[in-house]
Amino acid sequence: MTSRALVLQHEEKAPPGLLAPWLAQAGLECDVLPAHEGYAVPADLGDHAALVVLGGSMDAWDDDAYRWLLPTRALIAGTVSAGRPFLGVCLGHQLAALALGGGVGRQPGGQTMGLRAWRPTPEGLADPLTSALPPDTEVLHFNSDAVTGLPPGATPLALDAEGTVQAARYGPLAWGVQFHPEVDDALVQGWATGRRPEAETETVRVLRERQAELHPAWAGLIHRFGLLATTPQAQPA
Repeated sequence: MTSRALVLQHEEKAPPGLLAPWLAQAGLECDVLPAHEGYAVPADLGDHAALVVLGGSMDAWDDDAYRWLLPTRALIAGTVSAGRPFLGVCLGHQLAALALGGGVGRQPGGQTMGLRAWRPTPEGLADPLTSALPPDTEVLHFNSDAVTGLPPGATPLALDAEGTVQAARYGPLAWGVQFHPEVDDALVQGWATGRRPEAETETVRVLRERQAELHPAWAGLIHRFGLLATTPQAQPA
């Protein structure tokens, strides 16, 4: 029987993208919950095999404007504490840090936009998930906020050139990545705001030119999560 992941989406312009077909290749189909459309965030995973929380342009702490963020953090905390599989992407990574007792704030060097080298720590090189992504692979960053302090018990798996947490393990089967492994050029084009038009145009151009080269490595990371999430030991007895 095919396993299913609950995928929580925060806004129309930040869908699962390539994550859905790549997870499906590992036997993990996606049920997308568009929380921004008013769908209630469940209290627990129920019959789903894994939780994936996507990115979004909102701040992880802005509960007044985005009422689903608080129950999303509660769902993340419950999923991680239960030892269930979890993957947070960008905002999802930040929400996990907050949910588990860490800190999130503005990106120290200002907004990050474009390809950056994947820089794993020794723990990241040996990690069951992040070992699937070769060191120095370029990954797509597009964020104004970042994890400023990991929660107790979390392990930094990669740090960017400025020392910002690029990926972390929050539990035996729980991970967050600050970058976007799910995107293609068309998806990133939809994130343009016009505030930094040259940087936005260049980011899309470079991704369009190089995504055929980069996607296999990104797919490998997502495929590995799917495999880890569907192993018998990842599911409740």
